[in-house]
Amino acid sequence: MSATVDDVAIETRALGRHFGGVAAVEGVSLRVLRGEVLAIAGDNGAGKTTFIRMLAGVVPPSNGEIVVDGRPIQMNSAADAQIHGIETVHQDLALCPDLTAAENMYLGREPVRARIGRLRLLDRSAMGDGARRHFAEISADVAIDRPVRLLSGGQRQAIAIARAAFWGERLVIFDEPTAALGVTQTERTLKLIREVARRNVGVIVITHNLDDLLAVSDRVAVLRLGRLLSVVDTNKADPELLHRMMAGLAA
Repeated sequence: MSATVDDVAIETRALGRHFGGVAAVEGVSLRVLRGEVLAIAGDNGAGKTTFIRMLAGVVPPSNGEIVVDGRPIQMNSAADAQIHGIETVHQDLALCPDLTAAENMYLGREPVRARIGRLRLLDRSAMGDGARRHFAEISADVAIDRPVRLLSGGQRQAIAIARAAFWGERLVIFDEPTAALGVTQTERTLKLIREVARRNVGVIVITHNLDDLLAVSDRVAVLRLGRLLSVVDTNKADPELLHRMMAGLAA
C-alpha cells in the first residue's frame, strides 16, 4: 500500500548540496514515514552529515526540495526546522551543564508565570510537571531536579532525546546517539529512540555502529559518494551486506 501525505513525516526530492565545485549530496529522493526509524549508512564522505544538516536547517540545499505535507518548504535555519516540528539530537547533546533536566527541556521556550517590565518570572512548577510527564511518556528514568553535570552519560542522552521528542512533532534526527556510551546505556538509548517513533514521529538515525543501526531501524538508506545507493528493509540486511553496499560492491 502506498503512503499517503499524512503518512509521510518528511520527503526530499532530488536534494543536493554543493560546496564550490564539490557535490557533497546529489539527487537524493527519500521519504521518512511517521512512526518509523530510518537509518542512514555510509562511509566517511558519503554525505550523511550534509544530508541531515539540510533537514535540520543548518545548511540550505543547493538544489532539490524538502517537502512537508505535500508542499516544498524553505529551510534556511534551525528555526525554520523547528517551525516545521523538526528537532535534532546532536552528538554533543547541546545541554547546559549547570541547568537541571527540566530547565534544559524548556531552554529557550520557558513558560512565563508573570512579567514585570523586562523581567520574566519563569513558571518552574510548570516546567517540572511537564518534564516529569514527558519523561514518563517515553519511559526515561531521569533525575529532573539535579544539574545535568552531575548526571550519567546515559541520563544526559535521555534528556536530549526527551527534549527533541517533546518539541519534534514531525521528525527527530539522531546524530551518533550511542557514541561513547557503554553497553547498558546504549541499550537504553536505542529503546528511547524506538519510543520516540512510537509517538507517530519520523526518526532518522546516523551511526557508524552497524549493529546499533540494525537493532533500532525499520529501513536503512545507504549513501555513497553523495548519492542514494539503495534503501533496504532492516529485516533483509546484515552488517556484511551493508559494508558491501557502502563500498560499492553490492546494489
